[in-house]
Amino acid sequence: MNLTSLIIQLISGAVGGNVAGSLLSKFNLGPIGNSVAGILGGGLGGQLVSMLTGAAAPGAGTGGLDLSSILSNIGGGGIGGAVLMVVVGLIKAKMSKVPL
Repeated sequence: MNLTSLIIQLISGAVGGNVAGSLLSKFNLGPIGNSVAGILGGGLGGQLVSMLTGAAAPGAGTGGLDLSSILSNIGGGGIGGAVLMVVVGLIKAKMSKVPL
């Protein structure tokens, strides 16, 4: 695993969580909650996309700095962050009995 890829995934996850929180106000956790859920989801989602696409294959030699791997890290991290933020927002809404 490349540290640069992980940082890109975490940052894009935080952005994805905050964007999803602003678009889906019913699941909004606040800026800090959106960011934390987004960072966790970005790391998990980015790693999942990397495993599925083979971007982290041993002996790749590029170091993860080519355009396709950067875009893959941004997309996986952003989508993972948004998805986890919505899942946490759903759980919070169900636990507090707030009607959707």
